[in-house]
Amino acid sequence: MTIEQTIEQMARDAKKAASVLGRCDTPRKNRTLLTMADLLEQQADAIFRENRKDLERAEAAGLSAAMVDRLRVDEKTISSMAGGLREVAAYDDPVGTMGPTRMRPNGLRVARMRIPLGVIGIIYESRPNVTIDAAGLCLKSGNAVILRGGSEAIASNRALARIIARALESNDLPPQAAQVVPTEDRAAVNALLAQEEFVDLIIPRGGEGLIRFVVEHSKIPVLKHYKGVCHVFVDESADPEMAMDIAFNAKVQRPGVCNAMETLLVHRQVAGDFLPPMARRFAAAGVELRGCPDTCAILSEAKPAVEADWPAEYLNLTLAVKVVADVDAAMAHIGQYGSSHTEAIVTSHFGRAQRFQREVDASVVLVNASTRFNDGGQLGLGAEMGISTSKLHAFGPMGLEELTTQKFVVTGEGQIRE
Repeated sequence: MTIEQTIEQMARDAKKAASVLGRCDTPRKNRTLLTMADLLEQQADAIFRENRKDLERAEAAGLSAAMVDRLRVDEKTISSMAGGLREVAAYDDPVGTMGPTRMRPNGLRVARMRIPLGVIGIIYESRPNVTIDAAGLCLKSGNAVILRGGSEAIASNRALARIIARALESNDLPPQAAQVVPTEDRAAVNALLAQEEFVDLIIPRGGEGLIRFVVEHSKIPVLKHYKGVCHVFVDESADPEMAMDIAFNAKVQRPGVCNAMETLLVHRQVAGDFLPPMARRFAAAGVELRGCPDTCAILSEAKPAVEADWPAEYLNLTLAVKVVADVDAAMAHIGQYGSSHTEAIVTSHFGRAQRFQREVDASVVLVNASTRFNDGGQLGLGAEMGISTSKLHAFGPMGLEELTTQKFVVTGEGQIRE
């Protein structure tokens, strides 16, 4: 078969499998997730062997350090994936849950029931853990999934696909419920984006270029997340040690991810005292600073920032720094350059904290905490499908409930409309 025919057949099979999953009881779904977690740990050495093939190819191709970091699977990755699956198994099943019932004047009882979305297509780069996270979340929420990982992770993803299929089959569920596109050919992406008859939602995960390509070419609704330009604002009332710890963690703990801080905003009343020790701590970690004129006047080591630095998603140890007049100036900067992803304020002023949380447009807004907490696992969702920066139909990390929708269920006693 051609690539187009292969993808269409996968989509048809996924649609059939989705009808089975939609009726599947919670205990069977949980058993399948636990089986998948056990198999991951049992087959870890085989996964490492396949992952090494991908890493060798990536290094030979000259992929960036951030891409190689996302591609790597080690014991910690296996533990995280297996733990995520077990956590999802322990969570309440959203499918079939009912919202409040309203009684109409004519006696009709109106409520809403949570149901699966149907078939979800995931298009992503690197990160083999997405293969497991997506399969687990889709299974628990009753959705079939078609997974199209990047060519750089093809060996790892094929190994994980075998584990997923084995877990499904051993629990009498169709293996077509979670399929990995078997080819590296990019034509498979366009073919998947054309399956509007069978696929209900596309979720791209990767760089801005990939996401914009998917949005431009898809005939299917797309959940968007273009980039993470995340800010930390250090207010004049902030505890300086807390602010330094938060800013350092937000930038340095893992700089190549979408919830890492890319711009540090500092109130002008405290900039002279706060920035020099903060800069020394950053310098020890290898962070390059690019500052506004006020920042450069305080920090001789900072390079002058240009306009392109403020909307930049560096994904490395580069940080833009700007001194601002007050919380209003900080929020104005975020409004102009932010990406609706993650924003944080460090403050001891209750009113400013409340204003920041209420007025800043971002999927997660934090007070006195690192931007790195915008993550499904950290926020109690278990493994996440991704972080949506669009507002339809979900905003922020997508866990189980965000992978369902609601239908109206109406109960009457013979009512007819006059």
